[in-house]
Amino acid sequence: MLSAIRRVASTNPASMMRPLASLPKVMTSAAFSTSSSAYAPVNVKNITVFGSGLMGAGIVQVAAQNAFNVTMVDLNPEALKKGQDIINSSLKRVAKKQFPEDEGKQKEFIEKTFAQIKTSSDAEAASKDADLIIEAIVENLTAKQQLFSRLDKVAPEHALFCSNTSSLPIGEIAKATKREDRFGGLHFFNPVPQMKLVEVIRTSETSQDSFDAFMDVCTRMKKTPISCKDTPGFVVNRLLVPYMMESIRIVERGEATPQDVDTAMKLGAGFPMGPFELLDFVGLDTTKFIVDGWRKEGKVDANLVAPIKILDDLVAKGHLGRKSGQGFYSYQGVGGKK
Repeated sequence: MLSAIRRVASTNPASMMRPLASLPKVMTSAAFSTSSSAYAPVNVKNITVFGSGLMGAGIVQVAAQNAFNVTMVDLNPEALKKGQDIINSSLKRVAKKQFPEDEGKQKEFIEKTFAQIKTSSDAEAASKDADLIIEAIVENLTAKQQLFSRLDKVAPEHALFCSNTSSLPIGEIAKATKREDRFGGLHFFNPVPQMKLVEVIRTSETSQDSFDAFMDVCTRMKKTPISCKDTPGFVVNRLLVPYMMESIRIVERGEATPQDVDTAMKLGAGFPMGPFELLDFVGLDTTKFIVDGWRKEGKVDANLVAPIKILDDLVAKGHLGRKSGQGFYSYQGVGGKK
């Protein structure tokens, strides 16, 4: 869910949980496959990204900025055009920040980055030369499994597969392929060009060579990777979602208002954004989707993910937060300010 969070002016909700560093291998190797893959370690040069929305386009941009050859894939040509527009707008902001007084260098930076990017609506053709495939499509297990099952048949044997899912089990997605040792999760955070963290998720089948390659790719993208087991919510959302749910329960019990809770956490705990501001920003439907999924899996304490009538009622009414103009707070139009 934190994938939906963006930096708004100086408000960066992810800053409340800055990653310390990747854990030492002695602490992360337990319960994971440490044997080398049957294939030589991959020096990733060519990346194919499936999905051209905010997340997909952001991953494409960051990869291209850091000299990877990137292909952005979407079955809808209009979606590809929107993805290119997202990248162009973002690059303009980056270029102005890097070269505030030099329009020539701004233009050169943008053109150089776009020179690293190709687009395609042909999934199979776009995968044939890939060293790494990153999926950032709809958050639906079946859809992801179907995509990777198809790609498994056409991608090079050495190619690594990754999902950008924020809530679905990586191991279940990987089972749709015959390369579970070369499968992991790369959970980027939105907006990708600004957010430094990437959660690198390894399953019990992920080989050490594959894991090392995932970490290397993140570092080359100038991100800070942390190692995570394939558990619900990984690290950030596993901490963040129960915190937001308990905030709603405080209001449901009549102990405080959303405004009071937000003020308390900003001024008392030093958080840059209160939980209800964050809930509206992320989307109440997204929150409910994750919590319902965790409850169904049964791998998280039932008390942490118990249904909350206030949340269910708001979602049923279509009050989803900023994106609908109404959530716990009212906004000045869809996506507007309070």
